[in-house]
Amino acid sequence: MRSPNTVLDSLEKQSIRKDYKFERIYRNLYNVEFYLMAYARINAKEGNMTQGVDGQTIDGMSLERIERLIESMKDCSYQPKPSKRVYIPKKKTGKRPLGIPSFEDKLVQEVVRLLVEAMYEKTFSPHSHGFRPEKSCHTALMQVKDRFTGAKWFIEGDIKGFFDNIDHHKLITLLKRRIEDEKFINLIWKFLKAGYLEDWHYHKTYSGTPQGGIISPILSNIYLHELDEFIMSYKENFDKGKGRRRLKEYRTREARLYRANARYKEKWSEMDEIEKEEARQHLDELKNHMMELPYKDPMDENYKRIQYVRYADDFIIGVIGSKKDCQQIKHDISNFLNQEMKIELSQEKTLITHSSKRARFLGYDIKISHDNKTTKYTASGHKQRTRTMSCELLLPHEVWRNKLIEYKALKIDKKTNKWESTHRAHLLQNDDLEILTIYNAEIRGLYNYYKLANNVYKLDGFKFIMEYSMYKTFANKYKSSVRKIHRKYSINGDFAVRYDTANGSKIAYFYKDGFKKQLLPSSYSDVDVISKTRNIIYNRTGLIERLLAGQCEWCYSKNVELEIHHIKKLKNLDGKKRWEKRMIERNRKTMALCKKCHLDLHNGKLD
Repeated sequence: MRSPNTVLDSLEKQSIRKDYKFERIYRNLYNVEFYLMAYARINAKEGNMTQGVDGQTIDGMSLERIERLIESMKDCSYQPKPSKRVYIPKKKTGKRPLGIPSFEDKLVQEVVRLLVEAMYEKTFSPHSHGFRPEKSCHTALMQVKDRFTGAKWFIEGDIKGFFDNIDHHKLITLLKRRIEDEKFINLIWKFLKAGYLEDWHYHKTYSGTPQGGIISPILSNIYLHELDEFIMSYKENFDKGKGRRRLKEYRTREARLYRANARYKEKWSEMDEIEKEEARQHLDELKNHMMELPYKDPMDENYKRIQYVRYADDFIIGVIGSKKDCQQIKHDISNFLNQEMKIELSQEKTLITHSSKRARFLGYDIKISHDNKTTKYTASGHKQRTRTMSCELLLPHEVWRNKLIEYKALKIDKKTNKWESTHRAHLLQNDDLEILTIYNAEIRGLYNYYKLANNVYKLDGFKFIMEYSMYKTFANKYKSSVRKIHRKYSINGDFAVRYDTANGSKIAYFYKDGFKKQLLPSSYSDVDVISKTRNIIYNRTGLIERLLAGQCEWCYSKNVELEIHHIKKLKNLDGKKRWEKRMIERNRKTMALCKKCHLDLHNGKLD
């Protein structure tokens, strides 16, 4: 069997050829190395310790389980199990359905995802950012900031229940355009039709991607790639003109300034200081009068542009044109999605917003600056507009307010609308360092996401409420006052917690790094990547090496079949048993055990 890296590299190279058809893909599902690669990639996720409908988790992972899967692939008897449906609370009201696949289905799906991503990733649009290597919410937002300059209107796209309404037949038709392997296509069909179990009642799935499925994001991108292509084709026909024409009135005022400047230049040597000062003032007045107007005509009907950015099923379009143009674009996209893609654009939620107002995309407010103020920009001191019609990313006020309410760090008096920080009762049982760490992580997490915003400095208000909530939490825990707590934990004026480690005493400070806007570099590197990439070459190290070693890490028996024991979190271990102490000492959430030792561990007999 070939190395997974060799196979995936080969698929990537061929994917660039538009007319290339992929064949004999299914045979890669007979390769043990692919399953080991998939296991190495997904083993650290906490969700793997949640039981699927078969009652199994990642615990007890072994080569034997992989061999059983491969055999079922060879005789085509493999059948994905229905997802177990549970409900989690939404941010506002109600609950959101969540599907939990069995672990072995996750393993197979990860192998399938690796193969499909290698075949399609290079062909995806640069305007698509969701669930892709080297892409993220931040890269999508930076593309909006860079390309939406001068936009007159925004179209905020919203597709009704996209992930639940993907048409299976349409998706398979799209896959068949590039993949000529019936076994592989049938395997994806099985995942699409696996259904879900709710209250032990089986429900068939007639549309949508597998809930909670690892392959769902890549399948959704393949589906919406058609929308990307449609809008790029639409853009070719819509875009008009090389540039806006110069505004007639601006040219008139510019000529007036030029003539006055020429007149003063001719007789400058003959003028006294008072006359020169009057001339300078006159020229400044003419220059300011000219700069009151835009250089080019913003209403030029002979210049039109569309810019488009998509993250998963959320998209936004910037339009230089009229509102009537926007209504036509919305209508045409709606027809395309309905007729060609069998999905529906929400007419109520797909908003057309003037760029002087705020549109919402990926939690940010998007706005075009209409500030005509000038700034001394050039070395010679000439004034230039630096903000006019530039795209701004803004932090919505309700975002950090709602976060405070969600964290239960803020209470608002309904009568007076007065804000007051409050202690968080659910943190009282934690130790001092854990409380401080939680507050720091929540502040830093919100800042890291909104660091692109022009007004990210407003998180100072968020930090202020969180800081006093933390003081009150400590005061409530120790039955003390905020003043005494601050005095007790103050180190050189900063709130801090001392703690002991194996290397001696250390100090953890409350967040004090500030909130400065940070833009990503043009290369979009070092971003909050959501989709894990294959940029790290897979090799047999760490967990996989231990699984293949054939030596039990407890009884040290050699040449035995191993099962990997998994735990969810190290902090959940009491550390009373010897095997727990060993895992804590090694800082590992896994232990490679022979079958007997693994069984003894679960029966409480290992010690």
